[in-house]
Amino acid sequence: MKPRILIIEDEAIVAMELRFVLEDLGYEVVDTVADASSARNIVLETSVDLALVDIHLSDGPTGVELGRELANEQNVSVLYMTANPGMVRDGVAGTIGVLTKPTDERAVQTAVDYALRRRQGEMSPPAPAELRLFG
Repeated sequence: MKPRILIIEDEAIVAMELRFVLEDLGYEVVDTVADASSARNIVLETSVDLALVDIHLSDGPTGVELGRELANEQNVSVLYMTANPGMVRDGVAGTIGVLTKPTDERAVQTAVDYALRRRQGEMSPPAPAELRLFG
């Protein structure tokens, strides 16, 4: 079964590009949503392995709390992808880390691969340099 990824990003072009990259890599993108409420609904309705979460969503700077909630209450692995990494400078309990935007396809690929291997409890290579791990 393919890993199931949810993209939580309010910039439509960024979300679309991420979706194309992930699908080309063989992942199943369950949906792309632009706000915290829609993300919560998707996670309650379907199985999600990994969420890529922007910090500033269409309903404001709700991504930090949403990521914490998805990781700790819904057992979803969470990677933040944001142009504002300082907002998660001290890390977020339960989440994996942050990838600073803009980024490239290779960084997305290695960060997602790292997160999914970690989720499965596999020994994984060191985290990619572009991914700042929490805790």
